Amino acid sequence: MTHRIAVVPGDGIGREVVPAALEVVAAVGVDLDTTTFDLGGERYLRDGVVLPDDVLAELGTFDAILLGAVGTPDVPPGVIERGLLLKMRFVLDQYINQRPFRSPDGSVDFVVIRENTEGTYAGEGGFLRKDTPAEIATQGSVNTRYGVERCIRYAFDLAASRARRHLTLVHKTNVLTFSGDLWQRTFDAVATEYPNVETAYNHVDAACIHLVANPERYDVIVTDNLFGDILTDLAGAVTGGIGLAASGCLNPDRTTASMFEPVHGSAPDIAGRGEANPVAAILSAAMMLEFLGEVDAANRIRSACAAPDELTGSTSAIGDAVVARL
Repeated sequence: MTHRIAVVPGDGIGREVVPAALEVVAAVGVDLDTTTFDLGGERYLRDGVVLPDDVLAELGTFDAILLGAVGTPDVPPGVIERGLLLKMRFVLDQYINQRPFRSPDGSVDFVVIRENTEGTYAGEGGFLRKDTPAEIATQGSVNTRYGVERCIRYAFDLAASRARRHLTLVHKTNVLTFSGDLWQRTFDAVATEYPNVETAYNHVDAACIHLVANPERYDVIVTDNLFGDILTDLAGAVTGGIGLAASGCLNPDRTTASMFEPVHGSAPDIAGRGEANPVAAILSAAMMLEFLGEVDAANRIRSACAAPDELTGSTSAIGDAVVARL
């Protein structure tokens, strides 16, 4: 089967790690029909375009989207993040952000499920008396029972499929007494339908401590958009670095395309030098293949990326080494 894939290399090292990931996919024997889209900070600086509605609609028709990284220092904060990444997540209803973490020695192996279309990133809020000494800024957190429940159900399904069958809700219910209460009540209600899944709750600050001191305690974590964003960067740091961290923005209902990307960003300080580690992009491509039903190929790629400390050298050299392991 040939899969139609939209490729967005983006900016900086994204343009270096994506070709390495595609090389590995080709080597594992999966056929991709790719279409490349020029989107990101450099495109915006060139002609002011971020993500036109017609291009977004076209992206939604593909089997999946593989993104390298977007963002450049010369673009004001929020332009690309809200105009491209968040717009894609919201319009394509990619309501699950899934990020797996595994330490090089295999002692740590857990997944974070982050709600991807609500919370503080939904954009509710505004300014009053902006640029005056009396300025007020508000930024609300939007949490719907519908959005929270579908995220929690996905996390329970995932936990039930894993060996440990353990799911931890992370929030801040002692302070965020409205949104936290909705998350906790929904979590407790859905838990009754999964008697074989053991559950736990951690405040987000405690979870940060546990991730540093004892990450082995976790199997699957489910949390909201903002906490998930922070926790997953920390999780990447304690399991070998964000250069190894893959992610998927998923539409589990498959009504539109899901998007897969490494977590590391565009890293403009090393762009163009061939120094970027492509393992995160390769593992993101493996996530994409698994989502598309190519489970054996995905597992082979993950196995080829094992012992990442032994994968050294330039971007292309690491990509070639993964291919050689295949």
